[in-house]
Amino acid sequence: MFRRLINFWDNTSFYLDKKIYYAGYAAAALFVLSYFFPSLQTVALFLLLAAAVLILTDAFLLYRKRGLEAERIISNRLSNGDENKVLLRIQNSYDYKVRCTVIDELPLQFQERHWQKELWLQPQTANDLVYELKPQERGEYRFGHINVYTDGPLKMVRRRFVLGEEQTVKVYPSYVQMRRFQLQALANKSSEVGVKRMRKLGHSMEFEQIKEYVRGDDYRTINWKATARKGDWMTNNYTDERSQQIYCLVNKGRVMKMPFNGMTLLDYAINASLVLSSVALQKQDKAGLIAFGQNIDAFVPADKKPTQISNILESLYKQETNFLEPDLEKLFSAVRNRITQRSLLVLFTNFESFDSLERVLPSLKRLAHYHLLMVVFFDNTELKGLIESKAKTVEDIYIKTIAEKYRYEKQLIVKELQKNGIVAVLSTPENLTVNAMNKYLELKTRQSI
Repeated sequence: MFRRLINFWDNTSFYLDKKIYYAGYAAAALFVLSYFFPSLQTVALFLLLAAAVLILTDAFLLYRKRGLEAERIISNRLSNGDENKVLLRIQNSYDYKVRCTVIDELPLQFQERHWQKELWLQPQTANDLVYELKPQERGEYRFGHINVYTDGPLKMVRRRFVLGEEQTVKVYPSYVQMRRFQLQALANKSSEVGVKRMRKLGHSMEFEQIKEYVRGDDYRTINWKATARKGDWMTNNYTDERSQQIYCLVNKGRVMKMPFNGMTLLDYAINASLVLSSVALQKQDKAGLIAFGQNIDAFVPADKKPTQISNILESLYKQETNFLEPDLEKLFSAVRNRITQRSLLVLFTNFESFDSLERVLPSLKRLAHYHLLMVVFFDNTELKGLIESKAKTVEDIYIKTIAEKYRYEKQLIVKELQKNGIVAVLSTPENLTVNAMNKYLELKTRQSI
């Protein structure tokens, strides 16, 4: 009955420190011994009286004002698969220094039951407590209240504050990656930051302007007619071809359910699709999206209007799936009927065996007949670990042999796709975005689209 004595209307709670319980146990023991030693009864009564006075004094100092205030400062949306900062601002209105135990009610998706932080607050000051969260699935995340426990100046009473407001935050595909790669793509700096070495061949033939020749310009671009009129060397200036259509095709079937570092392959594909669409728009191309499973669940026509990336982001955020077998015939029908201009189709899918490729290869060949098809699929990092491990038993040898077989089939899949005129990108999940973006830039440089 002494554990929680008072419940206030402002959702605060009253707790006694362990020292009070130890004093109560000691007083009870003294009362028992007073049957044999009557003088101990006075000591027990004094101990109880002193404890009561200390409790009342500490409670008065702790409850005479609402001493703490707190708020949670967080973005109205979080980036899936990235570290997102959360700030808790706690204000101390007491006239003395307090030690606080802060427990933030995190969303259920994190399954975190032991989150707490210790914080010292100087009198009449505010402190910021910053921590990071890494969501691993899209959707709505609901934050609860901020629970702050603090002791009175005599350390006899503890008070619980229930502060802040409940908040619902949406977790979107990784827009943090999208922003990080935008500047790199604009200047084609991906190779300089160690992402991937990309060989550039030739130049684009889309005319931009005529300018004066400067040392180092390609002499093959000299405009002889303009040179004759001007009386000085003039050259043609070319820029990357624009307004080409880039569609990201996201497979939501069972092959995309495999987990990697807490996220499914589908979420890695969705993050990469968002980044690739953003890069395409930065390159003045038209970006579109198709998400498919058993049906065509989302179709965003290719465009380069300012709101296009927002449309793609919202469409990707809403994608849900039961990870059933996808229907590539419906995909081909949608592409054939809705995409009339030759485009670059970037298909995010997965193949774990050569047989799985053979089942869908006829549909892929039909897509490649009308468009430039780039198939991006995942390298199984678990196989690499099994192959590199040292075999000690017959069972280990068997497992290692099977792993090498499946790893070899991944390479066969790449060669089979290339043999049929399909661009193949085999990538680990963590490098998916980088590899897909660099292959797109390479195809654009080669004027393959």
